[in-house]
Amino acid sequence: PAWRSEIPGPPPGPPAPARPSPAWGLAARGALVERGGPAGPFDLVDRDHVWADVAPHLYARAAAEQWDPGRAVDWEAPFSLPDEVERAVVQVMTYLVENEQAALVVPARLLARIHPHFREVLQLLAVQAADEARHMEVFTRRALLRGGEMGTSSAGGRESLDTLLTEPDFSLASFLLSVLGEGSFLSLLAFLERHAPDPVTRRITALARRDEARHVAFGVAHLHHRGTVDPALRGRLRAAVERRHDALTDTAGLNADVLDSLVVLAAGEWTPEAIGRGHDAVLALQAEMDEGRQRRLVHLGFPADEAAELSALHTRNFM
Repeated sequence: PAWRSEIPGPPPGPPAPARPSPAWGLAARGALVERGGPAGPFDLVDRDHVWADVAPHLYARAAAEQWDPGRAVDWEAPFSLPDEVERAVVQVMTYLVENEQAALVVPARLLARIHPHFREVLQLLAVQAADEARHMEVFTRRALLRGGEMGTSSAGGRESLDTLLTEPDFSLASFLLSVLGEGSFLSLLAFLERHAPDPVTRRITALARRDEARHVAFGVAHLHHRGTVDPALRGRLRAAVERRHDALTDTAGLNADVLDSLVVLAAGEWTPEAIGRGHDAVLALQAEMDEGRQRRLVHLGFPADEAAELSALHTRNFM
């Protein structure tokens, strides 16, 4: 019909349109769009504000790497742990669930604002949210596996995560969550896999780390892309770090129960010598997190000294 060609439709594949017409609404990219109809409630309509060229590849990889918690993990694997080690595992799992819940809410909130003609980004963020939902499931399941109760949740930890939920800018939210927070969590999950006292903990932290690596890869790629077209971006990234640091100045940072539990997990046993080794391992973990943050910041164009300064301002809650 003649009406089908009245409004030029979006191109059929990547690259996505630089700024899709509001009139396209929910029409498929590449369709011939009839004039009229709702524009949709999308406010993220500039490709450079959400895009990364690697998004289609990362989505395909994410779809191929989905795993079923019931099949990918042997929940019946036999093991026995001392009470203090099991309590440490439960506390760390409780902390991970809390952080994964924030990591689910942020992309879910953002993807609802993105124009659907950037469909690869939409799809990728939807799978990212699904990843976090799965992580919440397996970490909760491990915490309760031996019939105990969940651990503690600190007010400071929740305040730290709340600052992620309230950042409205897509790029700044991606920076704080994926590049700094989830980037630090890659080191944490590797630490937990390495020091896991049982096969279930080892397996679920390994699976989660693979997912989180994709989340970090997209965040870094998006910010690198936007930085090439927006030289002022790095100034806004720095301001976001400083603003978050100032907002959290009076909070306690990492839950002390979590810190102690990480020491116990790395120690493996409740002896002075082992606890000393565990403490050193946690200090090495924090140094590794700092090094990783600095490396990603330098990749985004920050001078090395500024990268070190910004990494040091990152929340003590890790995420």
